[in-house]
Amino acid sequence: MLFFYRIAVNFIFLISPIIIIYRIFRNKEDPKRFLEKIGKFNKENKSNSLIWFHGSSVGEILSIIPLIEKLEKKKNIKKILITSNTLSSARIIKKLKLKKTLHQFFPLDTGFLVEKFLNHWRPKAVFLIESEIWPNMILKIKEKKIPLILLNGRITKKSFQNWKSFPNFSKKIFNKFDLCLGQNSETCNYLKTLGAGNIKKIGNLKFSQSISDLKNKSNIKIKKKLARKKIMFSAISTHKNEELFCGKVHSNLKVKYKNIISIIIPRHVERAGEIKEELNLNKLNVHLHSSNKSVKSDTDIYLVDTFGETKSFLKLSKIAIMGKSIYSKGGQNPLEAARFGNRIIHGPHVENFVEVYNFLKKQGISTKISSSTSLEKLVIKFDRKKNYSKQIIKKLSYTGNKILLNNEKEISKYI
Repeated sequence: MLFFYRIAVNFIFLISPIIIIYRIFRNKEDPKRFLEKIGKFNKENKSNSLIWFHGSSVGEILSIIPLIEKLEKKKNIKKILITSNTLSSARIIKKLKLKKTLHQFFPLDTGFLVEKFLNHWRPKAVFLIESEIWPNMILKIKEKKIPLILLNGRITKKSFQNWKSFPNFSKKIFNKFDLCLGQNSETCNYLKTLGAGNIKKIGNLKFSQSISDLKNKSNIKIKKKLARKKIMFSAISTHKNEELFCGKVHSNLKVKYKNIISIIIPRHVERAGEIKEELNLNKLNVHLHSSNKSVKSDTDIYLVDTFGETKSFLKLSKIAIMGKSIYSKGGQNPLEAARFGNRIIHGPHVENFVEVYNFLKKQGISTKISSSTSLEKLVIKFDRKKNYSKQIIKKLSYTGNKILLNNEKEISKYI
């Protein structure tokens, strides 16, 4: 299987210029930095004690920021490298202005690029986040005898079944980890079956709160733009059809409330034009965040069409409706929304985050809906509850700090 995998990634490398050019035109690659993915380095490395974290995209990178903030304060840590695959994650890291931390795009997983990457950065320890399993990189890391840790590990049922189809190949890869820190029991069981050795269930790092989150004051500007309208809910990371579902609920709420507005933040902001048109056809007035103007008195929906703005809106709302759970399957991680004190409402499809939603349900923080009518009733019910946000924040802060400290303790053995 490894032989065929290597043929596949080498073929992807050969056609990578075509893929990258296409992605540049779609605004999914940085035209100034895309060469990093095929062997160029944006910084020199003079450190012999650099530690490296790799996450695929925004969610994975944000989950480790509280940990990175703690590590930056340690005197024995001189340099931290974060790699990712997406443009949006690179933009977020740039905004954080971390002092010891560098960002580089992750290279294609071909043998000679992996070798070149590791020789340049010479990491003291490597931390792969959630489910970032790259066979060539993993094998080369262990060939160089560098400690390898799976951090905030998460293996979905679908991913597990795919790996399980190739048991010898899976064991060859997963037994290379020196330590696997799993988010939940399901992941830990999957990792054991796939051949991993040193496994510990330690909880989800997304419970933790970043210092930069607490200092973020960009919501003040947004508050002014909203012109004192009452926010009914924020619909987060929505997928196709979910925007209209939430829009229709807003229409019904307008009958019962005056001067209200609802926020929609689509998973893919490039769909903003399509979403706006769809909502307009249903007699809903839409304001685009990128317009930089204050909303009009008749605005119904505030549509966020820019990257990296979610936290600012979550600070202002009290109710978060989670996307990819109403029509699409899998769900989205609700922890960020909950950490800012939002009541969580979700549809029936949360297969990828069952343990998280069960925890929030037990805490009285999340509720499942099955129809637009049940959503409308819940929004009205939760709107009447005052000062509940502080209770949610307090509950999650305790859990988050505990998980963060346990992760720091475990990884300190390798750095």
